[in-house]
Amino acid sequence: MKKNPLKIASLGIQHVLAMYAGAVIVPLIVGGSLGLTAEQLTYLVSIDILMCGIATLLQVWRNKFFGIGLPVVLGCTFTAVGPMIAIGGQYGISAIYGSILVSGIFVVAISKFFGKLVKFFPPVVTGSVVTIIGITLIPVAMNNMAGGQGSPDFGSLTNIGLAFGTLLFIIALFRFFKGFIRAIAILLGLAAGTMAAYFMGKVNFAAVSEASWLHLPAPFYFGLPTFELTAILTMILVAMVSLVESTGVYFALGDICEEKIEEKDLANGYRAEGLAIILGAIFNAFPYTTYSQNVGLLQLSGVKTKNVIYTAGAFLVLLGLVPKIGALTTIIPTPVLGGAMVAMFGMVVAYGIKMLSKVNFASQENLLIIACSVGMGLGVTAVPELFAQMPSSIRILTDNGIVAGSLTAIALNLVFNVFKDSKVVHHASLSEQKAS
Repeated sequence: MKKNPLKIASLGIQHVLAMYAGAVIVPLIVGGSLGLTAEQLTYLVSIDILMCGIATLLQVWRNKFFGIGLPVVLGCTFTAVGPMIAIGGQYGISAIYGSILVSGIFVVAISKFFGKLVKFFPPVVTGSVVTIIGITLIPVAMNNMAGGQGSPDFGSLTNIGLAFGTLLFIIALFRFFKGFIRAIAILLGLAAGTMAAYFMGKVNFAAVSEASWLHLPAPFYFGLPTFELTAILTMILVAMVSLVESTGVYFALGDICEEKIEEKDLANGYRAEGLAIILGAIFNAFPYTTYSQNVGLLQLSGVKTKNVIYTAGAFLVLLGLVPKIGALTTIIPTPVLGGAMVAMFGMVVAYGIKMLSKVNFASQENLLIIACSVGMGLGVTAVPELFAQMPSSIRILTDNGIVAGSLTAIALNLVFNVFKDSKVVHHASLSEQKAS
């Protein structure tokens, strides 16, 4: 049946709005934490929106090499926010893009085999990793609520009032509304907080007036990438966790669209994500992954046609080419952003806990995996000098709380679950041979 173009366009815009807050807040958080100028921040937001559109189009367009061919929207992954801030603070922005580039190449290289590797990343591992990432982000939100580190009015009543006002407004939207309003609650909260800040004289429109109407993306805008082993390991871990999450989204969409997902389809989907990550590194954007909120919107609307997602991708590309639109998001005051961050980063922690809810908590081994990995991740983040006396070859794995915690979860899962199950299978086969 032929669809109404106006209806397809409106549904496409709805998908854009559902993911827009997530797409915009990542560059604002990362750029703000790295101390970028208003002009650089405008570029970062604009290129991110553009690349979200390109990444989405790559995934929806099914061909022999890449694309899952399902109505899925891609956006920058929140899992990468903490690691990017940590890498940028330690090695500089060029190392962020070096690590993203290598992780994208890594994803393309393992795309054919990752479906078989998923067993090494059960919920006890992925849930622990996402929880660790969320916990390490909370201090960033707290600093922004107070006005941002180094600000002259840090912790002022005005800043605290704006931050908590924004947070309470978001909570109220979740309490009294359902459906689409809930889906864009963060976006509405940022808009309301910025409006309140405007009447308090805390909004500066200079970045908007100075931004151009059209700007083409520039490769390596922030300079050529540099490569640090710790940063690369961190981003590869982030990419693998994102692939595990995406696998779940692919199967969910397969059920919704009544399409059987084959191993080849998974490989194509992973490859499309890898290509999107590589392009993100080249144009100084971010790693990209499937957005589950758009899957929820797909279920709410009941419209499963790919034309809607193609339209959403096209809208994102057009929005990304207009820096004035990107500049509008950079006027959001830091405390307003901080208030929204508490909700969003708290949701990262909550999502990690939700992933862990699938774990068998009757198993003491699983409890120990979670305890040690989260404890290690949080401990190294809180006391970064813990391993300062270790050889540099070991400190590559211990300098970053996310890497230390993630590797702890993977290693303990191998010890307690993978190798244990292998032994059980081996003993069972020996028993069968003796019986025969």
